[in-house]
Amino acid sequence: MSRIGRMPVKVPAGVDVAVDGPTVRVKGPKGELRFPIHEGIHVEKADGAVVVKRTSDQKFYRALHGLTRAVIANMVTGVTQGYQKVLELRGVGYRAAKQGNKVVLTVGFSHPVEIEPLPGVELEVPAPTRIVVRGIDKAAVGEMAARIRRVRPAEPYLGKGIAYEGERIRRKAGKAGKVAR
Repeated sequence: MSRIGRMPVKVPAGVDVAVDGPTVRVKGPKGELRFPIHEGIHVEKADGAVVVKRTSDQKFYRALHGLTRAVIANMVTGVTQGYQKVLELRGVGYRAAKQGNKVVLTVGFSHPVEIEPLPGVELEVPAPTRIVVRGIDKAAVGEMAARIRRVRPAEPYLGKGIAYEGERIRRKAGKAGKVAR
């Protein structure tokens, strides 16, 4: 059996988990999330925890077993604590500014780049070189951070670009040039 799938998901006080046919609904202080369940997977509530079981021992269902349990655990964490990713802009003149709910990036192109947030995701610019992506859906927060980073990924020669907070950019040596004889 899947080691991840076997573990029950503890449901803290203030969080409501309901199984409505083929959908799991998790409601908490920060919001509500839904996730469709495959027909080969069963989700049950028992003793303040959620237990995920599978009907078949085929490889496909074994993979879905752990995945479903992990997604439900992420939903419970999301509606209680939420998720956030921090991006740093590195480079001379690279900056971000918030206009309404959009973020406008100036990252070395001939034009500013406007980023519109995904539904359920909040963008914040606490400093001109930092962007904070927040939300209750872990996948949506990660996707939004990846879309912002994709505008100008940090490059290895000068280290300029958009990087995750704490990300180490492996630097490469530049061109050696012509050797004088």
